[in-house]
Amino acid sequence: MRIVIITGISGSGKSTGVRVLEDEGFFCIDNLPVSLVPTFVDLMGKSTDRVRDVALVMDIRDPDTLRGHEKVLQDLRDAGHAVEIIYFDASDEVIIRRFSETRRRHPVSESGSVLEGITYEREQLAGLRHQATHVVDTSEFNIHQLKDVVISLIRGSDGARVMTVHLQSFGFRYGIPLESDLVMDVRFLANPHFITELRPFTGLDSQVKRYVLEKDETRLFMQKLTGLLEFLLPGFLREGKSYLTISIGCTGGKHRSVAITEELREFFAEKKVIVKVTHRDIGKG
Repeated sequence: MRIVIITGISGSGKSTGVRVLEDEGFFCIDNLPVSLVPTFVDLMGKSTDRVRDVALVMDIRDPDTLRGHEKVLQDLRDAGHAVEIIYFDASDEVIIRRFSETRRRHPVSESGSVLEGITYEREQLAGLRHQATHVVDTSEFNIHQLKDVVISLIRGSDGARVMTVHLQSFGFRYGIPLESDLVMDVRFLANPHFITELRPFTGLDSQVKRYVLEKDETRLFMQKLTGLLEFLLPGFLREGKSYLTISIGCTGGKHRSVAITEELREFFAEKKVIVKVTHRDIGKG
């Protein structure tokens, strides 16, 4: 099992780091006492879900949470698990400013002084920081840069962020999918529904695909649509978007939208993205 320990100073970006790991498929647990970690790992190993990537957040909100962490982590390594520690840090000035902007009190400062809380945390977490596989100073990072750093640590230095693109055909008759980021209306294309011999088939069938895709109007539309997507994808990635849902709609969601969605599947197959395809309404009507 790959076990990533997320730790560090409050306000340094741990929550962002955990969300990135969740997006990367890690099973994440916040503030699990160290004494329970071996039991948790044993249960995960026996799980039928075959959990292989786990992230555990360790901080000092509960003083007992970290007790005995050196031995527990070494025992996990001795058992063959890959244990990594990512320690998040930032300058005192930056941490104080972040708490001021969010108007939160420091979680371990009894007096309410952020600086007092930072000093106490640094003392208590010194052992974990010394053992850290990676120390990430987030003082100069915005949220997108921090995500990039975490992803590179998890995937390796050459691991660029990969976006998941969900292509979805639908019928306007049944409503626009609420989760859509982009909606394209293809009801202006010639409709196979009005061709008697094509009506029983769907946009997955070759004869319907040919009818829709081989028309000059459709070729021009696909040229402009793919050009737009070529322009948009890098921008979405720069802004930290990891999941993009593109919904293609026709009247009933059976012919035109399905054929166009399948054609877009081919377009995205050549890109460095993960592609998921859903034909929401193909069996209706």
